[in-house]
Amino acid sequence: MTSFKVLLFATLLFSLQLFLVHSLQYEVGEDKGWVIPSAKDDQAYNDWASKHRFQVGDTIHFKYKKDSVLVVTEQEYDKCRSAHPVFFSNNGDTEFKFDHPGLHYFISGVTGHCERGLKMVIKVLDPQNLSPPGGQPNSTAPSASAKPHKNGAVHQTAGIKAPLVLGLSLFGFLFV
Repeated sequence: MTSFKVLLFATLLFSLQLFLVHSLQYEVGEDKGWVIPSAKDDQAYNDWASKHRFQVGDTIHFKYKKDSVLVVTEQEYDKCRSAHPVFFSNNGDTEFKFDHPGLHYFISGVTGHCERGLKMVIKVLDPQNLSPPGGQPNSTAPSASAKPHKNGAVHQTAGIKAPLVLGLSLFGFLFV
């Protein structure tokens, strides 16, 4: 009977892995950062974005000098200008967290930079339509534990599950 309890407890503890929630942080432009692309590569940022599966909770990080990042509407993206952006930052080290699915439009706020290719569209997947556990993990807010991931992303594990794991562990020891 004791071995059954140990097996049951171990199964319960390992099944908690299914409840762990992950998010990624991506470096926009990877090593180059948020800079004007070459004339022959004016779709560089859209090409970069299309290679990733962004999810709600993921974060993108912009590194730049003497520029800015604006989140704008589709119409403002097409015009390469915005008088009232959804989001604005010009501190050279900007993080933007996706809090809802859909298309997100980014442009440079410096005159002429957007027209030269410093813009991108990111599609964030709806959590309802995510792949099963064999695919990329679901997302949530980033935590302090992060490790490098291929393609410049940083994999992060969320923190709300720690009390749950601790509580179930303590509860499980009552049966051993």
